Amino acid sequence: MDPASPPEQLSVVNEQVLNSSGRSVTAAVSLRRFLCYGSERATYSTREYALGIESALALMQLIEGGRGCEVVEEIRRSNLEGRAVRANPSLFALAVCSQHAECRTRQAALRALRDLCRTPVQLFTFVQYKKELRQGSGMWGRALRRAVTDWYNSQDGMSLARTVTKCKHRAGWSHQDLLRLSHMKPTNDTVAVVCKYITKGWKGVQEAYGDKENSEDVQKVFAYLEAVEKAKHCTDEQELIHLIEEQRLEKEQILTNHLRSKEVWKALLKEMPIAVLLKYLGRLTANKVLAAGSADVAAVCERLQDETALKKAKTHPFNILVASENYKRGHGKRSKLKWDPDSDIVQALDCAFSKSISTVEATGKRFLVAVDVSSSLSSVTHGCSISTVAVAAAMCLVIAQTEPGAQIVVFSEGSVRPCAVSSDMIFMQVAAQLIQTPGGSTDCALPITWASETDKTVDVFIIFTNNQTFGRENTADTLKTYRQKSGVFSKLVVCGLIANSLSVADPEDRGMLDICGFDSQAVDVIRNFALDAI
Repeated sequence: MDPASPPEQLSVVNEQVLNSSGRSVTAAVSLRRFLCYGSERATYSTREYALGIESALALMQLIEGGRGCEVVEEIRRSNLEGRAVRANPSLFALAVCSQHAECRTRQAALRALRDLCRTPVQLFTFVQYKKELRQGSGMWGRALRRAVTDWYNSQDGMSLARTVTKCKHRAGWSHQDLLRLSHMKPTNDTVAVVCKYITKGWKGVQEAYGDKENSEDVQKVFAYLEAVEKAKHCTDEQELIHLIEEQRLEKEQILTNHLRSKEVWKALLKEMPIAVLLKYLGRLTANKVLAAGSADVAAVCERLQDETALKKAKTHPFNILVASENYKRGHGKRSKLKWDPDSDIVQALDCAFSKSISTVEATGKRFLVAVDVSSSLSSVTHGCSISTVAVAAAMCLVIAQTEPGAQIVVFSEGSVRPCAVSSDMIFMQVAAQLIQTPGGSTDCALPITWASETDKTVDVFIIFTNNQTFGRENTADTLKTYRQKSGVFSKLVVCGLIANSLSVADPEDRGMLDICGFDSQAVDVIRNFALDAI
């Protein structure tokens, strides 16, 4: 960074700056992209990127330019505001900041540790990144020891007991490692119980607290850890079920051989988070835990259709669509597991998809969604293993119902046609409109040209295609021409649903983004991009 140049603000700038090439990609924009999905390039891929110093040049540029504390604040804000769709890039960036030569940057990074590492997995991952960056030597200084100690001491005993018994080790680290290397000293009695459990096991906890008069909070933590230990060695199914229900034990705390029991699964179902429930619907049906016409099926269907629960769980319609399509398929993606889809569950999933659309917050942008029908939409989407027509139809329906004034079109060689998507339509009706006889080559410039010729004002173009661009016109140039005519800094997202690589976006134009494949994280990337957050 040129010292003579004015400092670049990392905060998002909302004013629209129009010129022939659109807004340029600055170091701050590159950093936000990296924090969001792990790459500074204008390409989001469902395949996660390898993280390293060479892939975070903007991060290093800003830190070396004396702006380390601003970078740390951007990392923290990106996570707290939900802009980071992948956790590891932020943890890597924080690890880089935490060992920079400037003391203020190191201190700011370690102060942010508690905000960013909300789970043991994230804490272990952060520590491993530090080890890799320092090549394993001299990383456990006083500041890191204090930060790790604060992570454990900042939690209440019950929360800590739940989290350490659900995740004991990851990325080559365990809680026992971190307590030993940080010289952990508990600051309250309930955390002390959990630390004793980590370092000395259940026997150590019994010896230290079993025969003493303990406070009510300590008794609760003791009882919880006792239930976790009993569940490990329990041979009586009814006793195990009682432990699950009494202490709200979760799947991660139950041994694999106990998960062969239908009744144990039924007990776990009562408190199972919706995201986990969606993941295991096929297995639960295959194992007859969810038997046709049973009360358990009825209870699951009721939960899936509970709009309040869907909103609380922040379940995006796309996640429900993927679960629904995978469930309807009747077999696992990689395993040999097979099941007969239950009609009530299928209907509940369809209903859940429709209800969850109302939980999506509008961006207030003017969208034009264009679906390429020049080739068959029956291919399987990279990243989520459902058909490309299902992805396109779902996104058209969600955007049409949540963004006032959104326009949906289909296009093929030389032709663009409006596609009516109303608020009372269901997913299958939208999909039917997208299944047409394919023909011709793909030209992603067509929807932009159509918008220009019909005087449509568009903030964000989203194109879904199975192909690369083979049209005569350069899509990036067409977008820039449209910006000049409309006076709007329009953005373009091209989703190559079966692409491993894509090269439509101009890498120097911050208003263009390529997406290779599609998954639930791509949904959030598009939202961040539309809101100028990346």
